[in-house]
Parts: sequence; C-alpha cells; structure tokens
Amino acid sequence: MAKKSEGYLSAREARRISRENRKITNAYEKARKRKNVPESEYLTQMHDPNNSVEFDNLHTYFFTDAGTVKAVDGVSYDVPIGKTVGVVGESGCGKSVTSLSLMQLLQRPQGQVVEGEIRLNMGNGKAYDVTKAPNEVLQRLRGNYVSMIFQEPMTALNPVFRIGDQINEVIELHDGEGKSEADIKARTIELLEMVGIANSEGVYKMFPHELSGGMRQRVVIAMALACNPRIIIADEPTTALDVTIQAQILDLLRNLKDKINSSIMFITHDLGVIAEMADYVVVMYAGRIVEKGTAEDIFYHPAHPYTIGLMESKPVVGKKIDKLYSIPGKVPNPINMPDYCYFKDRCEKCVERCSGAYPEMISLSETHKVSCYRYYDKKEDAK
Repeated sequence: MAKKSEGYLSAREARRISRENRKITNAYEKARKRKNVPESEYLTQMHDPNNSVEFDNLHTYFFTDAGTVKAVDGVSYDVPIGKTVGVVGESGCGKSVTSLSLMQLLQRPQGQVVEGEIRLNMGNGKAYDVTKAPNEVLQRLRGNYVSMIFQEPMTALNPVFRIGDQINEVIELHDGEGKSEADIKARTIELLEMVGIANSEGVYKMFPHELSGGMRQRVVIAMALACNPRIIIADEPTTALDVTIQAQILDLLRNLKDKINSSIMFITHDLGVIAEMADYVVVMYAGRIVEKGTAEDIFYHPAHPYTIGLMESKPVVGKKIDKLYSIPGKVPNPINMPDYCYFKDRCEKCVERCSGAYPEMISLSETHKVSCYRYYDKKEDAK
C-alpha cells in the first residue's frame, strides 16, 4: 500500500473541516448582513487623530476544506494623513489581504476578519471600526473614503461596457446625489484629463480592449479618484507596465495625492518603487510584520534578516556581479505554521533563542521596529 503523503486529508476529515467552517463563517456572515445596526456598535476612537487608518492586531483567516489559512496574523501599523506607506513582501505574505480587509472585499464566506480593529478616520473626531461595520455602511465608505487601484486593469475593467459608462457608474453610486447625466459626464471627462489622457472625449466612448496597458491603468486610477477618497490603496499598480509608463504612473499618483490630500497604501514587490514613493515602509512575511519604519530606516539600516535578504537581492547600478542573491528555502505551509519564528528555517543569521516562541516587536528607535531575537540580545546587553 502506498504511503500517504504529508498533508493528506481523508474525505471524512475534509467533510468534518467543511462542516465546522460553515458554522464559523455563517456566524460572521449573519452579523455582517444585519440591518439597522446602531452606529454605536462600530463607532470607535483613533489612537492618533493624525492617522487616516490604523490596523490594530488584525487577524484575517480563510476557512478552507484543507484547514484554516492565517493569511494575516496579528498585523498592526498606521497610515498617517497625507503620507504614503509602502507595504512590501513576497507573494502570499498578506499584503493584499490586509488592504482587502480594509475594503471588506475578502472572498466570502471563506475569508473573514476574526480578530482586531481597523480604525478609519472619518474626520471631526469621529472614527469607524471597519471590521464591525455592516454591509450597508461599508457601501458608503468604499469610494467616498477608501478606494482601490487594482493590480491588473484588464480584469478590473468590464470588457463589455464603455470606459465612460464604467466611471459614470462609480460617480452615480457614491457621489451622484443632485447631479444630472451631463454633470456626471463632465466629471468623468475631468477625471480622464486629470490622469493625463489627452483624448478624453474619445476614450470616454472606447471599450477597455481598445486601450493600451498604460491607458487602462490610468482609467482605473481615474475610477479610484472619482470621489476624492481619503485613502488610496494602490495594489501593485505598475506591475504590468513598462518602465517609462511606470514612472509616469508614479508621478501621477504622487501629484494627485498632494492635490486631494489623500494617504496612499502602496503595495508592491518592487523595492525601487517603494524607495521612490514611500514615507514609511512595512515589511511583511508569512502573514506577519517583520519590520517597519521610515523609508530611511528600512533602506539604510535594514535589521531583519528577511529585509536584508530583500535588499541584497535587488540589482545595483554600477555594481557588476555574476549572480543575484536569492533567499534560500521556502515559505512554511500556511495551514500548519511553526510555533517559532516563521523565517528561522530560511535564516542565515539564527541565534540560539530563535527556537523559542515567535519574537515580539522590539523598538530600535522611535520609528524603527523589528521582530527578531538578535536585537533582544543587544537590548539586554545594553541593560
């Protein structure tokens, strides 16, 4: 008889997990679909009124038939008003799931925020906890307060509707009260011109397939900016573009952020983009934050071995090498995470204490924090 491979699940076990998951997710869905929920249930206070949004011990899980995937496992960071926060890490580390938790656009019913708060600054000393807000409230928040530039414009745009109709719909849904069709069209044309599309009247009547990748990306940005949101989530907005168009899109985002005084959460793999755009940087690995600080802290004084590995793996202008560095090993199984530091099995700088419990965040300076036992030892020696 063949030996069962590691991670094998029998049909009976899969059915048991599926039944348990349905009980859990049905409870979350029932709470979210309630009508006429009093505002007091999701009203909260910002810890710092200078922040647009605060993620506080956020846990977002996916309840699959193979087990529970802890996609975001205790993430905490702030996005200050008028600043850009770069979120960086390899694929599957939880960058996009964190932003989808803020938008509450997780793949339901499997994806659920199970713990923590996301405090959204509504202005005038008022804040909402997005994780507790019902669907009818979230419908008003999306677009007006928080909007998202999706990663691939060809899948974000509907191929069977004209560009103008798609942007018009955003304005009608979120900011259409008291506006005529002519007013909405004029606003759409204005948005297309704002994002650098010269032939705005012509593009208004086109279908997505008639535009280049850069033009489609500009259209998606125009849709995201339609209602002057306070927070713009840019989920790898330049990944599918060539370098010259990338530079134009980055300049466009930077200028528009200053024009409407928004904050940006910039999610990307590209450290060069982060260096150019971000005021603060958050480095994620396997659903947790391993290091965070100002862009200067991260780029000039990287502390976590994973961050150091990321820095060493990028090419440097003027430096000739035979082979780029790559971090050895692979990410642990998200369904069965170890009880020690998730990066330990790939780390080349382990110390004896790394076999203990997962390390808590430790402050290296007022702005710079890292989750690594190597710095615990240094702090204790300083005492």
